[in-house]
Amino acid sequence: MHPTLNIDTATHAGLRTVLTITGALDTDTVPHITEATEPLTLSGRTLVLDLAAVTFMDSSGLNTLLTLRNRVEAEQGLLELRRLPDQALRLLDLTGARALFTLTP
Repeated sequence: MHPTLNIDTATHAGLRTVLTITGALDTDTVPHITEATEPLTLSGRTLVLDLAAVTFMDSSGLNTLLTLRNRVEAEQGLLELRRLPDQALRLLDLTGARALFTLTP
């Protein structure tokens, strides 16, 4: 049985696009994050990833977030990670990546 990942339809509110992600961010599921975000216009926008329902994140999940952060910044946007679970926060702390992201409760 493979972990699943669900991404709710992007909600556009002003200059913010919100994606609500549910499930595991791992090698099997991170391509879905790329699929969901590739068509989005990020120039001058804030992309919010609501991660409250993420059950697990490994290094491939972190790599995907870092890649997305680089893309958003290259397009003069902002990536905001909302309600990151404790396990994912520990991963950011262990790798020194926490300071690279805008985190909101």
